Amino acid sequence: MDSLTQVVLGASVAAVCVPQVAKRKAAVIGAVLGTLPDLDVLINYGDAVANFTYHRGFSHSLFVLFPFAILLWALLKKTYQPVKDAPMPWFFAITLALITHPLLDAHTAYGTQLFWPMTSPPISWSTIFIIDPLYTLPLLIGTLLILIKPDKTWASRTLISGIVISTGYLAWTWSAKLAVDNHVQASLENPASAIFSTPTAFNSLLWRVVVLHDDHYQQGFYSLLQPAKPIQFESFDLNKALLNQTQNIAAVQRLTWFTHGFIKTTIIDDHVVISDLRMGTEGNYVFNHAVAKIEHPHISEIESLLLPYNINPADLAFIWDTLTQKH
Repeated sequence: MDSLTQVVLGASVAAVCVPQVAKRKAAVIGAVLGTLPDLDVLINYGDAVANFTYHRGFSHSLFVLFPFAILLWALLKKTYQPVKDAPMPWFFAITLALITHPLLDAHTAYGTQLFWPMTSPPISWSTIFIIDPLYTLPLLIGTLLILIKPDKTWASRTLISGIVISTGYLAWTWSAKLAVDNHVQASLENPASAIFSTPTAFNSLLWRVVVLHDDHYQQGFYSLLQPAKPIQFESFDLNKALLNQTQNIAAVQRLTWFTHGFIKTTIIDDHVVISDLRMGTEGNYVFNHAVAKIEHPHISEIESLLLPYNINPADLAFIWDTLTQKH
């Protein structure tokens, strides 16, 4: 999720755990801990694909964050008076501020390596867009009030309400995804190799669906406001022959693993480009990596490069138009 959401989530869950007298302190510490895992973006892993696929790795692993939470709590219990005064509430405050970060990230399309160093692909439940105001706003309001009026009971109640509302909204996204996936299964005419569904930008009502087949993929959109409307799928070539020629390239293997196989191959300016089909939309994917250069008749591996991405206003207009059109 976006940084603001992680900050207010960490602040909220930390503040709600501790006694009234320490809520402001816990909110500040929780905000810091809530954003701490994302500092791995400062690490250069060597090239663009490595930076892309090692992000949300060790710093988001429950196997790392749980022990770190215990060590941090033990240190603060010896050195920080508020923790000395209420050790167990602070234990839960510190632990929740850290582990809710990767658990929320796992709800996005990007995915999160919750069980690093295990080599299983990142977990991507893809129930919520990376920025969703309906999830963030209740947490933001509760956090601001507890920072401004930490001694007020009504501020604490607002904080609790914010957590309940945001958590309830997150639960709703699971229900929405289940409804979408069931509708997709009923809409497909031919069996699929894999299906990926994810909400479109800033909402959980309009969903984008990608269906993989052996040599092509389909893209379609489904609005929960129009549940009876069939999904209109468009088909696109995976360029499987070119992908097969690059299977020995480490970056391609890494991207295939990271995306659960949801990639396509194209040629741009004599470079082989791998696109992540899960994020963006056809013609404007967010993550496109050049991994090889075509030097006829050979394909030569290069140090991977991330191609520029520009937000297309037409994509946002499409979302708005689809959600607001008459049923």
